[in-house]
Amino acid sequence: MKFHYERVSESKMKVTLPIQPLFINSAGLVHGGIISTLADVAMGNIFEPDENQKQSVVTADLKVSFLKGAKGEFLIADAHLVKRGRTLNHTDCLIYNDQDQLVAKASGIFASI
Repeated sequence: MKFHYERVSESKMKVTLPIQPLFINSAGLVHGGIISTLADVAMGNIFEPDENQKQSVVTADLKVSFLKGAKGEFLIADAHLVKRGRTLNHTDCLIYNDQDQLVAKASGIFASI
């Protein structure tokens, strides 16, 4: 999907997604599933891989609220860790368009594996 990852800090991740024609729905906006995937990827990548470079968490719960129709050249997801637990980790994510307008917000719970 051509994600661009930027680790902001140990508990924050920024992921940019260039919008491709395949992502556009019949209303001319980015499909909600693409936005949900972007949020999930951004929040899940807060967590470093294990010693074998395999992912260390899986999504246990994901909620996305769509605030504005998304269009433009790219979307940016700003994700951060809210609380790290022994097994469950809580995260939040804000997604902006290329005009710096908030288009969606998400929260996720990631289970350590």
